[in-house]
Amino acid sequence: MERSSPPQWSTIKVTDDGTVGRITLDRPDKLNPLGPGTLQELIEAAAWFDRRDDIKAVVIGGAGRAFSAGFDMGTFANPPENSAPRDIPDLGRHMADAVGAMAPVTIARIHGHCVGGGVVLAAACDLRVAAEDTRFSIPEVALGIPLAWGGIPRLVREIGPAMTRELVMTCRAFSAGEAKDLGFVNRVVASEELDRAVDDLTSSLIDKSAFTLRATKRQVIDVLDQMAGPGAGGDDSAAIIGAMRDPESMEVARRYLEGLDDR
Repeated sequence: MERSSPPQWSTIKVTDDGTVGRITLDRPDKLNPLGPGTLQELIEAAAWFDRRDDIKAVVIGGAGRAFSAGFDMGTFANPPENSAPRDIPDLGRHMADAVGAMAPVTIARIHGHCVGGGVVLAAACDLRVAAEDTRFSIPEVALGIPLAWGGIPRLVREIGPAMTRELVMTCRAFSAGEAKDLGFVNRVVASEELDRAVDDLTSSLIDKSAFTLRATKRQVIDVLDQMAGPGAGGDDSAAIIGAMRDPESMEVARRYLEGLDDR
């Protein structure tokens, strides 16, 4: 069992107290975007916690004013050197799969903005606690691209197909209260009570045996995978590449981004 201090990463902070771990997205000045570097670091952090048999729960949150503003759109304009068009969509799926498969119970601590890929990251967690001022949105279709990273099957199995269609296709924002009503989040609390609520939830877990927690998590994942595994949505990387070559999709994206500039 590994007991060394967590590695140091550049866009996330990782800590643990010997029983509970924490992964904090740490680019608060940009509302914690999910660029290639952050996606890779989340994969590595998930692997690090998988080697920690003493860790029973891992809390995933964001520093500053937001959980996550989602995929870093600047990556489209400045893709990593020598990257292929499908590399980043595939990396996002690998991140969600790594977080979803982590051995410890994962808890999303959600506040502020939770957008696009941030919603997928939260969906990959086992439990979710949201501050009442959280604003969720999935704007990908308005940006002329389909929701990727295995987001569709994860949302279908959490909130059902009808609401997945509505929220993904219309791109409308929704509140923490609606997310609770849909069954997407477990608890909604006042902003000032968020840390206490997360701590209470972790406290209710860590007095259980690691074996039974992990066995229960594995059973739930097995059932969910039979319903709609993360790969059930087909090749979403190919769908993104197709959208980026589709003139109408690119025109939709242009109008959307111009609208943001006019606000």
